[in-house]
Amino acid sequence: MQPRLQRRVQRHGWDLAAADYEPLWQTQLAAAHDELIARAALTTGERVLDVACGSGLIAFRAAGAVGPRGRVVGVDLSGKMVDTAWQRAAQHKVRNVRFERMDAEQLSLPDASFDVALCALGLMYLPDPEQAVREMRRILRPGGRLVIAVWGERARCAWSALFPIVDAEVASDVCPLFFRLGQGETLAHACADAQFEAIELRRVATTLTWANADAACRAAFAGGPVALAWSHFDEVTRARVRQRYVETIAAWWCDRGYRLPGEFVIVTATVPGDGQAITATNPGESPGQLKQRTGEPACHSSTSN
Repeated sequence: MQPRLQRRVQRHGWDLAAADYEPLWQTQLAAAHDELIARAALTTGERVLDVACGSGLIAFRAAGAVGPRGRVVGVDLSGKMVDTAWQRAAQHKVRNVRFERMDAEQLSLPDASFDVALCALGLMYLPDPEQAVREMRRILRPGGRLVIAVWGERARCAWSALFPIVDAEVASDVCPLFFRLGQGETLAHACADAQFEAIELRRVATTLTWANADAACRAAFAGGPVALAWSHFDEVTRARVRQRYVETIAAWWCDRGYRLPGEFVIVTATVPGDGQAITATNPGESPGQLKQRTGEPACHSSTSN
C-alpha cells in the first residue's frame, strides 16, 4: 500500500472508531498503558508529548502526573479522535493538556521542546514508524525520555488472525506489517538507529477477555483500518467474516468467556544528555545497554466452546 493511501485509510478508519474504541478496548489495553506510565516515571512540571493519542487515555494520565505546572500535548492523525479528546478535557476541566491533529511522521513541533515522548500502541499503524521514532527523538531535549508500547509477536497474540480474514475480502492489506515492530528487538534497534541510548525492552504478557462472541467481534472490528473495511462490507460479507473470526478464537473459550493471550512490547530510551555529537549506531546493531526480558502468554486453552 502506498504511504499516502495508508495514511488516508488510517485516518478514516480511526475517525469511524472514535466513539466506540475506548469503551471496547480500554480494559484490554490496561496492562500496556499501566506499564508505559510506570516506566515513564513522570514528575511534576514536565513537558510530555503523547503521539497517536486517540481519545486521550494516556494523555490524561500524563496530565495528572505532571500536575498544573506541567503540560501535555496529544497528537493524532484522526480529527474525530482529537475532537473526542478535547471534549473529554473540557468535561473534566483538565487545563494542562491540549490536542492537535498531526502526522506522527512529521511533527509540527519545535526541536528539543519536550521532556518525555510517549506512544501507546500507535506506531504499528504508520507507513514509516522509524521516521516517527526519529521525529520523537528530534522534539526531545537532551536527557529526554521515550516510552513506546506496541503489540508483540504475532504468534503470541491470539486475535492476529483477524487481519488475514479481513484482507481476504479487500483489495489490499488493511494493516501491512502490523506485527513487525514486536518481533525480536526490532523496536529497540529503531531507537538505537535514531540515536537514543539506555535502551531497554520488556515483553508483557496479557489476556484479552470478552464475555461472548458478540463482544469479541465488536471489539475486533472497531479499530482503525479494520473498521474502515468493515464499514464497506455488506451484510453477507460481514456474516462471513464474523463467522471466520469466531472460528479462529474458539480454542480460547474458557468457561465464562473468551480468554485470548496477547503480548505487548514496551521500549524505553533516553536522549544523550551531554549535548555532544552522537556516534551513529549501525543499523541492526544491538546497543550495549539493551536489556530484554521476555514473558509468556498469560492464558491459553485448547478447549473449544
